[in-house]
Amino acid sequence: MEGVLLINKPLGWTSFDVVKNIRRIIENELKTAKRFPVGHAGTLDPLATGLLIILVGSYTKKASELLKLDKEYIFTMKLGFTSTTDDEEGEKTAISKLIPPRADIDEVVQNFEKTYQQTPPIFSAIKIKGQKSYQLARQGRSVVLEPRTVTVKRLEILGYSYPLIELRAAVSSGTYIRSLARDIGDVLATGGYVTSLRRTKVGQYDLNDAQDMEKISAQSISANLLTK
Repeated sequence: MEGVLLINKPLGWTSFDVVKNIRRIIENELKTAKRFPVGHAGTLDPLATGLLIILVGSYTKKASELLKLDKEYIFTMKLGFTSTTDDEEGEKTAISKLIPPRADIDEVVQNFEKTYQQTPPIFSAIKIKGQKSYQLARQGRSVVLEPRTVTVKRLEILGYSYPLIELRAAVSSGTYIRSLARDIGDVLATGGYVTSLRRTKVGQYDLNDAQDMEKISAQSISANLLTK
């Protein structure tokens, strides 16, 4: 049993939760005491939903290759506040009661369709001397992350009703949507953070082809493994 499995990750689950559950199902089906190789190609935060690529069997060796694929997200951001985690989980700080007109929103969003230096959120899995930055941040330690080059290939406003903006973003690998929302809020001088995030595409893989976790079984895994 090997290949790529597309999963619609539920809200509140970690990517490892999904991996662990699928591994358990496969090991029970194969009746093996050996740890069966299952991994993923690109973490989704617990508060994010959508497409998670699960790698089964020898396909776990393809993780580094699949991590480089472009991605697409639909997300909602809230203006007027910042968050220590750049999403709903963090401590909020009121920044401004300014209500930007739609024309200003359009201009700022359009200007983010570019390659730029983006600083990742300190609450992320990026490692600093062997420790994940979110672990250091939760310990109250100072965390400084270096900016990285990312490309926002397309950024489209799906709706705007202050204080919420809904957007669709097509981005290069390594782009943090939480950082993108924070950066948009900075330019608008209102602050901003992500309230919901859904990954819809990874390279050629589409959320519409993914399975819901509550429907996963050994039979559905075997029937839906992709080998191309």
